[in-house]
Amino acid sequence: MSTREKGTLGGAGIGAATGAIIGAAVGAPLAGAAIGTAIGGVGGFAVGNAMQNNENSNAQTQAQVQSQQQQLEEQRQQIQQLKGQQETE
Repeated sequence: MSTREKGTLGGAGIGAATGAIIGAAVGAPLAGAAIGTAIGGVGGFAVGNAMQNNENSNAQTQAQVQSQQQQLEEQRQQIQQLKGQQETE
């Protein structure tokens, strides 16, 4: 399950529980739960979506860092080879 989905489910669950409690206080627990589920689901989706986007961005950044580290290592090796060639000339 993705972070986005977890956020949506968590928000809907919290919203349903909160809505049922508030709804019970005014005599309409089912209506409160339904409204709470909808509002919580939307809020949970928004938070989960932001977290998912952040994870995707971090993964992309990490891939770029690894690629750059590999390129640096290749360049170091090339420099060492050039130094070795200069010493033998």
